[in-house]
Amino acid sequence: MDLKTLPRPGVAATGGRPGSAEAVLVRNYRRLVCLAYLTLPTDRGRHARVLAAHGVVQRALPVRAGRAVGDGTGPGEDGYAALRVRVVRAAVRRRRRPGAVFPRVWGVRLFTPPTEVDAELDARLAELTAPARAGFALRALDGLTGPEAAEVLAWAGVETPAESVRAGSELLRALDTPAWADLPPGYDACAVHLQPGDLLLRRRRLTALAVAAVAVAVTVSAVPLLAPARSDRPAAPPPAAGPLTVERGADDLWRKTAKLGLDVWPARGELRDDPALVGRAVSAWRQAGPDTAAEPGSRPGPPAATPRLLYAGRLDGTAVVLLADGRTLARYTEPQANGPANGPAAEPAAAPALALSAAGDSDVTAGAAVVLRRDARGARYLLAPWIAAAATRRLDRPDEAERPLAFPAGVTDPVPGTAAAGCPGPVLQLRSDPVVAEQHAFLLADLGGLTPAHLTYTPPPDPAAPARPPREAVGPQALQRWAAGACAVPESGPGVRQLNLWEFADQKLPQNAGELAWACLRADHWDGSGSAAAAVLPPNRAPAERLAHADGRACSRYEQDTVAQYRWRAPNGTPYLLVAASRRVSRLVVTTPAHRLDQPAPATRTLALENPGPGPSTVEAVTASGIRLSPIQ
Repeated sequence: MDLKTLPRPGVAATGGRPGSAEAVLVRNYRRLVCLAYLTLPTDRGRHARVLAAHGVVQRALPVRAGRAVGDGTGPGEDGYAALRVRVVRAAVRRRRRPGAVFPRVWGVRLFTPPTEVDAELDARLAELTAPARAGFALRALDGLTGPEAAEVLAWAGVETPAESVRAGSELLRALDTPAWADLPPGYDACAVHLQPGDLLLRRRRLTALAVAAVAVAVTVSAVPLLAPARSDRPAAPPPAAGPLTVERGADDLWRKTAKLGLDVWPARGELRDDPALVGRAVSAWRQAGPDTAAEPGSRPGPPAATPRLLYAGRLDGTAVVLLADGRTLARYTEPQANGPANGPAAEPAAAPALALSAAGDSDVTAGAAVVLRRDARGARYLLAPWIAAAATRRLDRPDEAERPLAFPAGVTDPVPGTAAAGCPGPVLQLRSDPVVAEQHAFLLADLGGLTPAHLTYTPPPDPAAPARPPREAVGPQALQRWAAGACAVPESGPGVRQLNLWEFADQKLPQNAGELAWACLRADHWDGSGSAAAAVLPPNRAPAERLAHADGRACSRYEQDTVAQYRWRAPNGTPYLLVAASRRVSRLVVTTPAHRLDQPAPATRTLALENPGPGPSTVEAVTASGIRLSPIQ
């Protein structure tokens, strides 16, 4: 969408003087819908998001639509500005499942035209709060300055407008442009594509509705004959909804959307049309409570929305059903009886089991595989429909080639191995279909949960280039570093979405003892929390030594500076205190029993102090902007 074709807000947008609210809204409708679309949550699916954006803007019309807007409803006397405040306020406060939504569209699904950049931008937007997304949209769409955008958020009722605009501005700077000249088509909610919904599911629902209507009519007609005139007994609770209360994605939906994740998986498995089995799985989830097996970060309760069926099949004598509601993944297992099928020696089947896992921010990598079953032979995964090739890899043997892994109908053969204490387990190396991205391979490590963790690697700084973002850990250097650092991760267990190894400095050791790599390893959870650990990776591929770890956002994209210290003994026995810091550190302050240094950081951001003396030492780093840092404690 070329924003140059839209009138800029201000006098030109209102004809020199505020006119009627309806005229202002219609004239700026496209821009306001884009603003709402960018601000709304990114995890609701493009169809619901498009309709919600139009609903937000249409409900922004004041009750007395004929009066001029700008009278006490927003800053200044500009009609567009007042409507913009109403739109931002409604989009920021938007509930996930509002009661009355309009407009409504039946029979088709709407989605904005996908482009290659949309998936990454959607992922970045999903990391922001709704006010921060609004701040981003105000700056990107309307070209507002930071204070101007903060003023709009303040009028919209945001409690921390300046902080929200600051977070949105960071994303805008990452796009390397002060404001959009052309909005990606994937965010123009007024230029949408249409496709049919799930036709078979709709036919089943209509049939079920017709049957239910006939049953209700028969029951109502029989009530006068069968029911007493009055009853003091409490009414029986309504029956649970039937097995058809699940949604199914179209088989090719993942090819038509720019937001990949569990929400666009089709229903797979030979039992996906078994209403009794699927109904039992849905019922088990509806009855979930505090005693349900729930991984860290997930909510042990019933689904928050209509479940989507991802899989229903039989593996090694166990029926498995996968369901998702947009923020939680549920796996229902129902083992068969052991022993002869029709003999007296048959043993009763084990009790069905339900396991829940957080999955509200799934994407092309974090939504690429789900564990269907584990047994003595290993784990079997269901892979995303966009996976074109799969293999297994030994993380501790980086020089060995990966081994191809078969996955007929999306279900892999057993992947042997288990995770050692504190270390990631077996690793999948997956490659996306070229429809998604060319030559896109990535690693997923089993941490014992329903979803494996995405492994990434951030290479050491290049003084002649900008800071490097995390990348896929499939290159030779990334594999070497992960081979050494895998068991130094701050945590390794269910609930971890991503593990990143950031090599923030390299240091040549005294006495030509080789090169030491300094790393910060980070574990990010599905709910946005996480932890970090500082570690050193010795020469000669020796295992890493973890120095310290702590919860928080250290070594994340929101805290990109760090410093660490390490006591090391040279081959001839001389002790050293080694210090290393990240690229933006400009000054190092080191105090030991034998030394006191306060000096500009060398170009390598590393120090080696000989004979530091026994006893504690303190290290502090100062960035060019004046931020003072201490090592992770």
